[in-house]
Amino acid sequence: MGWRSRVLLRFQKGAGFCARLEGGPTQSRPPCPVPSAALPQSPREQKHFRFFARNHNKHTITPIILKTPSKITQLSRPVSGRSRLLNGLIKLVVLLMLTYVIYQQIVAREQIEDIWAMFVRQWQQAPTAYLLLTILLIPLNWAFETSKWQALIKNFAPLSFGKAYQAVLSGVTLSIFTPNRIGEYGGRILFLPAEHHWKGVFATLVGSFAQLLVLIGLGIIGLGAFAARYLALEGYLLWGVLFIGICFSGLMLFCFYNISLVIPLAKKLPFANYLRRAVGSVSVLRQYDRPTLSRTLAFALARYLIYSLQYYLLLQFFGLSLPLWEGLAGIATIFLLQTSIPLPPFLGLVVRGSLALHIWGFYGFNELAVLTSTFGLWILNLILPALFGTIFIFNTNVVQSFGYNDDSQDS
Repeated sequence: MGWRSRVLLRFQKGAGFCARLEGGPTQSRPPCPVPSAALPQSPREQKHFRFFARNHNKHTITPIILKTPSKITQLSRPVSGRSRLLNGLIKLVVLLMLTYVIYQQIVAREQIEDIWAMFVRQWQQAPTAYLLLTILLIPLNWAFETSKWQALIKNFAPLSFGKAYQAVLSGVTLSIFTPNRIGEYGGRILFLPAEHHWKGVFATLVGSFAQLLVLIGLGIIGLGAFAARYLALEGYLLWGVLFIGICFSGLMLFCFYNISLVIPLAKKLPFANYLRRAVGSVSVLRQYDRPTLSRTLAFALARYLIYSLQYYLLLQFFGLSLPLWEGLAGIATIFLLQTSIPLPPFLGLVVRGSLALHIWGFYGFNELAVLTSTFGLWILNLILPALFGTIFIFNTNVVQSFGYNDDSQDS
């Protein structure tokens, strides 16, 4: 007997227990439990079992439940009016918040007319290849971020690259208006099963830690190069700062490659009993071996280099010419300094602009060109992906993604 025949036989065997499939009003029919003995065994059989169940439901309308010792998964779950209302309200709030951020930072922004006039002038006069290459690097930038996150969740919730990409961009949408980009976690876990949400959060934290490690490590090198050339520091003071920075980076690298040490510490927290699900999910850190962590770090490094290159290309487009290595040193210094300020991205833009003016002021650059470059990088790498992320959020059932199911339907 082939595996497809075995699946169909198992389905028929399980559905045979449901005597109520043939009669009664739709609303009065309770879900049909399928005993675990009738369940398929392999992932391929489970996939086709679900196919038979859904097609069976199209004719019988009665939801079928897969009953296992650990949980009950309802395949055909009706969405109540209350759930639809809550789902719509959440999406409306996301849309309003994103619209508010765009309005405040673009439409109502000071000097927006001057920034636009400079962009038009540079578009007509400067080589457009710089800008076009910056735009082409946007999907590659987020592709590396997606690959990094995908590598961290593959052991408990494998997603296709396309779905993982949608999850990452949805996280960008929510991170736009939340402090220190914490909304990024909520946006990503929308695409994970509810039972793996906390694991998804910890996976995102590991990815963020890898990005922070790269940012601080290269930022210290960039700061050293920048300070040696433009800041009148005593030699012992400069080397002392670099030594402390290198030691701190080394400590972070040790913690990163021994990330599982967090598990016993998390279980000893005073509020661990109140967050049993979260504390239990922290065990996912044991799954991250050295090759996985090294691959994550490589993706973080690739993304950092692409983001820095985009900034450098925009500086060139707006007429701020400087050697590549000097430009990267200044960019690394800006990224390092702005990391220490935990603000949402739309407020961080103001701080980022001020830091950029201060750092690039040592090079004698035009202030408007510096602000336009910084503003352009923010638009291209955050606002545009956030708009796409909004579309993906609107195509997601947010309420059910968080495991909420209101069965109180009207009869």
